[in-house]
Amino acid sequence: MINCKIADIAEKIISFDDWKTSHEQALALIPNTEETILDLIGCANKIRQRFKVQPVFRCGIVNAKSGRCAENCAFCAQSAHHRSAVDIYGLRSADELVDEGLRLAAAGATHYGIVTSGTALNESEIDTVCRVAERLRAGSGLHLCASLGLLSDSAARKLKAAGIDRYHHNLETARSYFDQICTTHSYDEMIATIRTARAAGLEVCSGGIFGMGESWPQRVELAFQLRELEVDSVPVNFLNPIPGTRMEGRSPLPPLEALACIALFRFIHPHRDITVCGGRELTLKDFQSWVFLAGANGLMVGNYLTTRGRGIETDLEMIAALGLTVS
Repeated sequence: MINCKIADIAEKIISFDDWKTSHEQALALIPNTEETILDLIGCANKIRQRFKVQPVFRCGIVNAKSGRCAENCAFCAQSAHHRSAVDIYGLRSADELVDEGLRLAAAGATHYGIVTSGTALNESEIDTVCRVAERLRAGSGLHLCASLGLLSDSAARKLKAAGIDRYHHNLETARSYFDQICTTHSYDEMIATIRTARAAGLEVCSGGIFGMGESWPQRVELAFQLRELEVDSVPVNFLNPIPGTRMEGRSPLPPLEALACIALFRFIHPHRDITVCGGRELTLKDFQSWVFLAGANGLMVGNYLTTRGRGIETDLEMIAALGLTVS
């Protein structure tokens, strides 16, 4: 028999467009058995079907500037504080970034994210990203995203004017756990960048990484912080413990626990896009198709920043096999 508490909250979300899961209710949703995880997933799927039916959107990214980042994020292979084996290069040319966007679009991506290593870009680098956006806006149907670190008001306005639709800036984890992950910039600096992007008229994409040692209540804390910031899209990542980083010894989350993270976020963000991103192949393995049953409505496709993903065609075949559509 389905858990009545989970089913009751889901029914309220489905029946009343403006109904919001409270913090107390979210804590009560935290699963403690396999049976409650499956109940949570099943109800999250009903919420997705109510608010985010189809089509599935696909986001492809490019590592536009790699390595030598001054920040000490515990999970990141591109941090200069780690000894991971990553390529190191400055901002790629506008031609290269345009070509990569067109390649991803031809392969089936609907969104294209330009991602750079480092605390922030300088003015010249921002101008290069703007030229890329202008060219892709004129020559493709891609939704354009940028993830360029901390953001000034002037840079945000330039990006918006050039045709960037959405700014991506993960909070990574809960405020109460952030000092275990990074100490070279503050949580408030990240929130300020999200608000700066929003003030410039950009949509905001912000989420986190699960499996870094955070507790379930801290996962709830992150979800509510994102809801308070009214982000438009929530990327869900799972730790890929890369050799040379401080997280290299951690084991991936069990697949059902990872799916429960997605489901819990669907309960707290019923109207938002939830995209499953980095670490899904390693963590979910044969359960990757379950991300939609758990409440997600988007995938990051292709390769990631420093690790390989699986073929976009494979993901398109998976989506079709589920009876879902692509736009």
